[in-house]
Amino acid sequence: MSRIYLGDRTIDGIVLTVDGEPLDDHAGTRCYSRNGFEWSYEGPEPSQLAYAMLVEHLGDPAQAERLQEPFMRNVVANFQNEWEMSSADIDRVLQNLR
Repeated sequence: MSRIYLGDRTIDGIVLTVDGEPLDDHAGTRCYSRNGFEWSYEGPEPSQLAYAMLVEHLGDPAQAERLQEPFMRNVVANFQNEWEMSSADIDRVLQNLR
């Protein structure tokens, strides 16, 4: 199933969705930051975003935790203010990271 992940910085704050619904932070399974999501740098908030995206995409928290750091460094840290990624984009990135 193909999904679309969107991030945007608005006047009201950060908006993150997957297929138009708010992205769950999955902090209940792994908490990198209690301050929510962020991107465009390396740190705890981008780590939480990378982890949440990978859990949603892979459906496997253990695998998401293993891949979170390279995904955060190579993808999330390089996002612009507004970004979009599809499931196919994530698959391509993960193939290159493995």
